Amino acid sequence: MTQNAAAARPKAAGKKKNWRTLSFAKVFIQCSFNNTIVSLADERGDTLAWATAGGNGFRGTKKGTPFAASVTAGKVAKRALELGVKQVAVFIKGPGPGRETAVRALGNSGLLVVSLKDVTPLPHNGCRPPKARRV
Repeated sequence: MTQNAAAARPKAAGKKKNWRTLSFAKVFIQCSFNNTIVSLADERGDTLAWATAGGNGFRGTKKGTPFAASVTAGKVAKRALELGVKQVAVFIKGPGPGRETAVRALGNSGLLVVSLKDVTPLPHNGCRPPKARRV
């Protein structure tokens, strides 16, 4: 295809999604020892915004810190307030150090935390142990 043919073709109009103003949303915080991921979803579970500690400029071991988690949660909270969210239900998954600070950052940003639930997966009986050593 020649360059003129590409220029002559009309570009598709970029249609931006208009989110209706929400008053309630769900926030999912996935907190590992290496990173923190915060997602904002509506009541159906459709993701509206998300942020990670790595995406906020933290690199290496700094991604797993409580400060990185609070900055990440603050970024998502700012976007939530732009969408008109006032109340959030928070679901926390993982054993990371930024669990508590991420929830505090959400509350300090002006969002009302309605419920707080730990959804960390726990094994019922775990993996099968290795066979006994014969010495």
